[in-house]
Amino acid sequence: MSTETKATNAPDYTLANSDVVEKYRTAGVIANKGLSHVKSLVKAGAKSFELSQSGDAFLEEEVSKIYNSKKNKVESKGIAFPTSIAVNNTADYVSAINAEDAANVELKEGDVVKVHLGVQIDGFASIVSETVVVGASKAAPVTGKVADALTAAHKAAEAALRVIKPGKKNWDVTKVVAEVAEQYGCAPLEGMLSHNQERNVLTGPKEIIINPNDYQKNQVETFEFEVGQVFGLDILISSGEGKVKKSTLRTSIYKLTGNNYQLKLKSSKAVFTEIKKKASAFPFSIKNLEDPTRGSAGLKENCTHNTMIAYDVYQEKEGETIAQVYLTVAITKNGLVKFTSADFDAEAVKSEKELSAELKELISTSLKVKKAKA
Repeated sequence: MSTETKATNAPDYTLANSDVVEKYRTAGVIANKGLSHVKSLVKAGAKSFELSQSGDAFLEEEVSKIYNSKKNKVESKGIAFPTSIAVNNTADYVSAINAEDAANVELKEGDVVKVHLGVQIDGFASIVSETVVVGASKAAPVTGKVADALTAAHKAAEAALRVIKPGKKNWDVTKVVAEVAEQYGCAPLEGMLSHNQERNVLTGPKEIIINPNDYQKNQVETFEFEVGQVFGLDILISSGEGKVKKSTLRTSIYKLTGNNYQLKLKSSKAVFTEIKKKASAFPFSIKNLEDPTRGSAGLKENCTHNTMIAYDVYQEKEGETIAQVYLTVAITKNGLVKFTSADFDAEAVKSEKELSAELKELISTSLKVKKAKA
């Protein structure tokens, strides 16, 4: 075999490789099962720390059962996003460190709970988020502005999926999400980003922004969607103005950036090494460190020198509600494929507002490409 042939024999990490698609699909199946598991525990009296612990344990157990033989062994597999339980006006990225953490909330009837988690196999990640209301049912449906926000998030995600296709641009998603939110009297969370994904990369360079301010509009480059791209579509809708501020809740989710720096502190080196071993390229909750208290001491130096980034927690005004839908999707020649999916119970969430006929028609269209008749 010539040197030139060897050079072109690099692994194919695109969707053209059926093994890659299968890894995304398998990760998505486990993520969706994990989501269902955590949702089954969302009830009055449950503690958010216990939910996140149970979610992570469930994902680890399910992942441990697959890709173990010599023929299909992979370089890595595990949690792509630790189980986050964000309640009411809190946006996302909430993983209580322990039972005493202020982020450990005891759920009560009517609480709006965002469950966010994900799985990766060989670096191919499928992540999902869904919003549920404690105690909601057909007999006791959610109404008012909470129902408006939940419905808007679901409908905005469905509308966005229909414009993530070749020939459309990222700003088409920005526009349609804003239109849906407005019709429900809600607002997308200002400046929230969705990214393209690649192997071991959750935040690729192609960005979709919702509700951007003037400065943010100039920071996001225009691009056109293409077959072969994978996106983590993150839709966050507020019952209020969509303006958020940093929460007083402690940041607990971090991710390595891939950058190196000669760290000075022993604690900084130790936490860097542990996270690299356990999570590598994916977000990691410090509750899963061997010693969360001691390990936390080294986070500041890592973030200061950009060897890690922090997933800070943000919140809306008290009394407002944030609803979230996060889906991992792929653009294929046959249409859009969802590796993860979020349910919506229209009988348990009753908004009195309705979409325009134009948006209803858009959402009713198939995600599959119609094949031309021979």
